[in-house]
Amino acid sequence: MIVSLISRTGFSALVPLTVQGSPVLLAVIACAGIGTGALFLVSLVAYRRRQTGQYRLISAAVGVLVLRSLVGAGTVLGGVPMPVHHFIGHSLDFLIAAMILYAVYAHALGSLGEGLTSD
Repeated sequence: MIVSLISRTGFSALVPLTVQGSPVLLAVIACAGIGTGALFLVSLVAYRRRQTGQYRLISAAVGVLVLRSLVGAGTVLGGVPMPVHHFIGHSLDFLIAAMILYAVYAHALGSLGEGLTSD
């Protein structure tokens, strides 16, 4: 019912209901790729200035975000099948979350046993 409503309103001409070959999705993914690419460069500059493990992990996590954009573009262009896209995308989401949480936890004050013996 929703599909027929969308097709009757002319919305499907602007946003196709399929992923492959969608110019709107490709434009959104291109913007996301440009944005995350710029953010990745900024994170590399920050890492180069600080040279710490925490900054290295954050830079790597932002680099994985760039990979997510490449997987999305590959799906829209027909190079990555949808099941593979979902598997890789969710795996990268988990990796990004794990890296950021580790960066925060491992480098927090008093973490990893530093404050356990002082009590």
